[in-house]
Amino acid sequence: MSTKFSFEIFPPRKDMPVEVIYNTLDGLTDLNPDFISVTCGAGGSSSNASERMIDIAAAIKDKYHKKSVAHLPCINLDKAEVEKILTQLELRGIDEILALRGDKVQGVEPKNIFPHAVDLISFIREKTERKFKIYAACYPEGHTDSKDFDADLNFLKEKVDAGVDGLITQLFFDNNHFYYFMEKIHALGIDLPVEAGIMPVTNKKQIERMVNICGASLPVKFRKILDRYGNDSSALQEAGIVYALNQIVDLLAHNVNGIHLYVMNNVYVARRISDAIKNLL
Repeated sequence: MSTKFSFEIFPPRKDMPVEVIYNTLDGLTDLNPDFISVTCGAGGSSSNASERMIDIAAAIKDKYHKKSVAHLPCINLDKAEVEKILTQLELRGIDEILALRGDKVQGVEPKNIFPHAVDLISFIREKTERKFKIYAACYPEGHTDSKDFDADLNFLKEKVDAGVDGLITQLFFDNNHFYYFMEKIHALGIDLPVEAGIMPVTNKKQIERMVNICGASLPVKFRKILDRYGNDSSALQEAGIVYALNQIVDLLAHNVNGIHLYVMNNVYVARRISDAIKNLL
């Protein structure tokens, strides 16, 4: 069975028309990914953000004839809002979801109807008759809000048992974390396909901000890359591509189920990596 290869993109800024994303999709879809997932963008799951996400996911399916996966962060939603989004997804023919808690937004009090992703997954499976393929996020180094790594694995098992079809990892820069994570989840009886989330680093401030949010660690060799090339954008982009490629080749050699590329809407980077590994998948 071949390894899946997928991309994650985000919508354009809210002051831009949603069609701006077509320039990105024009460059990504001819790389023939197995699917493209679409985030709700900054600010999470507001009504407008969800509508823009759905419009893009529908365009991936209808205009570009590729499979799309819609991100559904739930921490700021109530049951009626989730029902509305699920109905919209069904009407647009989008049948795959990445169920997420979502990030807490400063100044916005969470509704806490769905305080965790497992609550959303259970709601979709138990309280509706909707037939979605559901992905869930997983964290090779543990979630930043979990007490410890084992506690986070137990939360993951709860999500899987609630009705998950596949897993996509948070970004990581040391494959050993991923391999240890896989050993641990197999010991818990989790045997779902797991796509490894890889982010090619092209901007020093951006990756430092994201690592601060998600808790991924930076290996010494990666920090040396940032120290040497961090002030040279073109050099850092090239070094980031090479580092990501080394990760991916090693993962493929270990028979990973899939590679989920956090492309940050950068077609050049996605194409470089896709061209380099297309004969390895």
